[in-house]
Amino acid sequence: MTDPSGWVAYVGPFRYPWGEACSRRVDGIARSLALAGRHVVVVGGEHTPAAPRPVDVGMGPGTISHVGVGELPPAGASPAARATQVLLRWGARTVAWLTAQPTRPSHVVVYGGGTPYMVHLRRWCRRHGIPLVVDVVEWYSPRQLVGGALGPLNLSAKLALRHHYPRCSGIIAISTLLEEHFRQRGCPVVRVPPTLDVRQLAGSSGAPAIGRDGLTLVYAGTPGRKDLLGTVVEAVEAVARAGARLRLRVVGPSLRQLRDLLGGDPPEMVEVVGRVPQWTVPQLLREADFSVLLRPLARYANAGFPTKVCESMANGTPVICNLTSDLGRYLEDGVNALVCADHSVAALAATLHRALRLTAEERLLMRKAAREQALDSFDVRAYAQPLARLLDSVQEVAGAGH
Repeated sequence: MTDPSGWVAYVGPFRYPWGEACSRRVDGIARSLALAGRHVVVVGGEHTPAAPRPVDVGMGPGTISHVGVGELPPAGASPAARATQVLLRWGARTVAWLTAQPTRPSHVVVYGGGTPYMVHLRRWCRRHGIPLVVDVVEWYSPRQLVGGALGPLNLSAKLALRHHYPRCSGIIAISTLLEEHFRQRGCPVVRVPPTLDVRQLAGSSGAPAIGRDGLTLVYAGTPGRKDLLGTVVEAVEAVARAGARLRLRVVGPSLRQLRDLLGGDPPEMVEVVGRVPQWTVPQLLREADFSVLLRPLARYANAGFPTKVCESMANGTPVICNLTSDLGRYLEDGVNALVCADHSVAALAATLHRALRLTAEERLLMRKAAREQALDSFDVRAYAQPLARLLDSVQEVAGAGH
């Protein structure tokens, strides 16, 4: 990179612009920074493109480009090779690429990678006097990671969260829990929930489901060890068996994955759509009356923030869910969402019955309110200046230290 006005390196072992859940997070932050006039180079984990390629997003006055430096283990790599890359070498190729650039970035923002990434990047940024900002979106539970509490992945994540992140120049936190955790440790912090270009999405003032009897629900995403998709299916089946007309479309997991999760075939009112291209997801959301999500009330759920909720509301589809993380800041029961009392089958079933009793006009008003909330709270434009102020403040501190 040779831009004399400076540029921001946004780095991590992620796929970009599509490919996994974190791709949306990285894209949202990069777009906000571009709106603030920053020139962002997303340095991703894939092996391509080999040289920075402009991303046509039209977000000016800044720019976004993308390069892959091969931090992700190649397909077909042996378990030993993958472990070596993830536990020992992650971050080394990113640092080598940064070192090879004709001009250094004004800032480095890192997403993911745990302790190995942080060791490489902290050393490089200290040597060159460059602020290192961490985008923190998780506080993992040991049971979420292979190997459990004493496994290397959990130990790496724990060391990064407790030792490396607080010693960086600044923090972008996805939730209030993480914001307060790092603020108490004296870190400059800005809280940014999941974001996307809400204005660019068509939204929806209505949907095919409105005005019909029954209810169309959608779950779109990867449940992992966070989302209680099995509980959702059980509640939907119970309500349908009681005589209600409803169906659940499951987008993302394959039929085999859903069978493994449920311990058998899904019930007849569950349609397994499977994995689809990312650009088709908005239409699938808009075709539903509600998206549905349940998560347990646990620290890892409260530290994160479900991107699924933001994407659903941005497309004008209200959410049926229980409250975890900061959802209570944005969801108002009966206005832009239907809130479950807890994450149990009984609580979701009761909420589904409430949804079935709504009139077409009430559903339409709820769709409009969901979209308006997304425009106010989850659009990339809302966080351009807060992110710019964080970068300016940590740069001033770094400059004063040299």
